[in-house]
Amino acid sequence: MAGGLASVGLSYARELKAETVQVFVANPRGWATPSGNPQQDEAFRAQCAEENIPAYVHAPYLINFGSHTEATVEKSVESLRHSLRRGRDIGALGVVVHTGSATGGREREVALAQVRAYMLPLLDELTHDDDPFLLLESTAGQGSSLCSRTWDFGPYFDALDRHPKLGICLDTCHIFAAGHDLTGPAGMKQTLDLLVDTVGEDRLKLIHANDSKDVAGAHKDRHENIGSGHIGTDPFRELMAHPATENVPLIIETPGGKEGHAADIVRLKELRA
Repeated sequence: MAGGLASVGLSYARELKAETVQVFVANPRGWATPSGNPQQDEAFRAQCAEENIPAYVHAPYLINFGSHTEATVEKSVESLRHSLRRGRDIGALGVVVHTGSATGGREREVALAQVRAYMLPLLDELTHDDDPFLLLESTAGQGSSLCSRTWDFGPYFDALDRHPKLGICLDTCHIFAAGHDLTGPAGMKQTLDLLVDTVGEDRLKLIHANDSKDVAGAHKDRHENIGSGHIGTDPFRELMAHPATENVPLIIETPGGKEGHAADIVRLKELRA
């Protein structure tokens, strides 16, 4: 958002006829924690409210509370706290963060205990009515991922005392790549049912709607345009028909630039209808 949240982010959303936006408030591949521009923040909040556009923040990719490196964990705390505070500044409903991995060959339980020690205090800082939810996004199952299948959210939620400000951002490409075949009979319904059984109702707050360049269970995080990958269009129709996704916004993270994004938004709107 080098040109400003309101002037760049929302103008792009309008061009695409998008109904919701996700933004970065820092370099997604770095540790910098830049301060915002109060005038831009207020303009963004006001315009989102006026146009009924829910906004979300995606925290930087480097964050990993399961890391065996102390410096990474400390930087993760600083980075996520920054994203949460900036999310409140701009009126974001949620801040998406990847669930991380247990690096250094450590046991999963040890890494989850560290998640609790460092992430739970950040959740406890969310005391204002307009503070965003912290939305956990699972991975495609690469390496020593702490959370990739639906049932992995259970131990993660338990580690964080199932905090009232904790939610889920479900990425369709990630969950498919992790091994949930969304294409079979009732595949999407079964996956969403499992998710609700694991974390409870009303915890799904956001969906990253991405098709997959690879097959189910490939453990590869490679997004494709809606209907052009191995998931196909029908599961996305089933996704939007499931009770758990009612009023839950969808964000696309698909290739193709503006043309590809516009086509994906049109396709999702058609499937919704």
